[in-house]
Amino acid sequence: MSDPQQTQTEGNEETFISHLVELRDRIMRAGIAVIVVFLGLVYWAPDIFKLLARPLMMNLPKDGKLIVTDVTGSFFVPMKVTMMVAFVIALPIVLYQIWAFVAPGLYQHEKKLVVPLVGSSYILFLCGMAFAYFVVFPTIFRVMAHYNAPLGAAMNTDIDNYLSFVLTMFIAFGVTFEVPIVVVLLVRMGILTVKKLRQIRPYVVVGAFVVSAVVTPPDVFSQLILAVPLIVLYEAGIIAARLIVGKQKEVADEEEHAPS
Repeated sequence: MSDPQQTQTEGNEETFISHLVELRDRIMRAGIAVIVVFLGLVYWAPDIFKLLARPLMMNLPKDGKLIVTDVTGSFFVPMKVTMMVAFVIALPIVLYQIWAFVAPGLYQHEKKLVVPLVGSSYILFLCGMAFAYFVVFPTIFRVMAHYNAPLGAAMNTDIDNYLSFVLTMFIAFGVTFEVPIVVVLLVRMGILTVKKLRQIRPYVVVGAFVVSAVVTPPDVFSQLILAVPLIVLYEAGIIAARLIVGKQKEVADEEEHAPS
């Protein structure tokens, strides 16, 4: 006669192993999606890097240029940029694989929340990257070129350093544009209320300028173009949270007064 406890233990081990196998398969599918997109773009890797470098090149002085200080930099840097672009393009597939893995363990109301949440997060992150590329980069490079002119030094930037800088800016502004999502989640989960979010507004404003001072170059214009959107997006999150909470309250009232 088999031991029920032993049988339960074996069943738990099999379930754990099956989850690991599924996780491996999901990761492999996500990785394959990124690699396929990368292979489709790799031929245009130099052009993709030129497109990324365009905001800098358009604001460099006449004697300024991009340089390569590493022997393999001219090959690997465009490859890194292309891989980054491939990941962004394939991100919906990556997110779907994550969703497919965690969905069986979610309640129905959580599933309804995750899809619009992930979709809006992806769109907002892309908006943050676009804002950095079209607004932030030209402003920062123009200001840096202006500061460099009185020094009489040639403004030559290594392509690897440039890539590190733009990646930092993309991540910073991509995360910044996620602020409304974070605010709505905090209210939805009951961690904070709309009233509390309004009360801590002064601290958020100070924090926005502190974060912008750390992330961006040390000039007023660069700090403002990160701090101001962060504050505006925080306010947008409060408005969205207030609308969502109001809608939830109406639904709850209707269910409470509905005839049994």
